[in-house]
Amino acid sequence: QVQLVESGGGLVQAGGSLRLSCAASGRFFSSYAMGWFRQAPGNDREFVAAISRGGTSTRYADSMKGRFTISRDNAKNTVYLQMNNLKPEDTAVYYCAADRSMVISSEYSSYSYWGQGTQVTVSS
Repeated sequence: QVQLVESGGGLVQAGGSLRLSCAASGRFFSSYAMGWFRQAPGNDREFVAAISRGGTSTRYADSMKGRFTISRDNAKNTVYLQMNNLKPEDTAVYYCAADRSMVISSEYSSYSYWGQGTQVTVSS
């Protein structure tokens, strides 16, 4: 089992940057593909980005390509989400999640473990 704790959220102006972190406890972090999702009030949880177990493959939602970068440090049991050129529509609670699948997925149902989320608010 994996416990996930996100950090790094906050209030930022449009055009600014934030770096989210997700620290994992438990064993075998490198056995999990990791993903970031977000949920704005009144909306469904949506896929943001995912990274493979070894960090060699990544996937992004179209609206995040070129602005967001997912990475991981398996030695530190941590996955990151660097967010640049933030827009007010990026305002949401951001969640990290762990998936034991061999392939990275953008599907919410693929992920078995979830963090509690961190709030990101982008002001215009």
